[in-house]
Amino acid sequence: MRNDTPLTVIGNLVDDPELRFTPAGVPVARFTVASTPRSFDRETNTWRDGEPTFLDCSAWRQLAENLAESVTKGARVVVAGRLRTDRWETPEGEKRSRMVLDVDDVGASMTFATVTIARTTRPAAPHRETAPDDPWATASPHRPTTPTATAATANGPETEPPF
Repeated sequence: MRNDTPLTVIGNLVDDPELRFTPAGVPVARFTVASTPRSFDRETNTWRDGEPTFLDCSAWRQLAENLAESVTKGARVVVAGRLRTDRWETPEGEKRSRMVLDVDDVGASMTFATVTIARTTRPAAPHRETAPDDPWATASPHRPTTPTATAATANGPETEPPF
């Protein structure tokens, strides 16, 4: 078991995510989320913004590519990940550090927006023989791929494998 510090933050993207690739070709997206607390001032009957918190974030692999294609500056997002501290030394010998969120998942906040979800396509898995009554061998009811799968899932969630 890892001793990570899990964190979920809701905020707005400060800039578009920056997608880069490591020398090995692994995609990484870096972005900053600004989270600003708000409180209601009963004396003036208005909302007041507090001091924003800026959190640097890193997303890797497929998440990085999906993120870079899906969100832009200003988008309100829900980011979940593990908090860590980056430490380094400047050429002048000064020690520096910053908090970074290693992102596990990102979602669009639907408090002030609507979202349309589009699944990414993945390479097909190698074909394997399955038993005819194998419930895991059928397609998802949300994406039927064959007429048989469509008929099997037409009755709704009852035809899905139990969890």
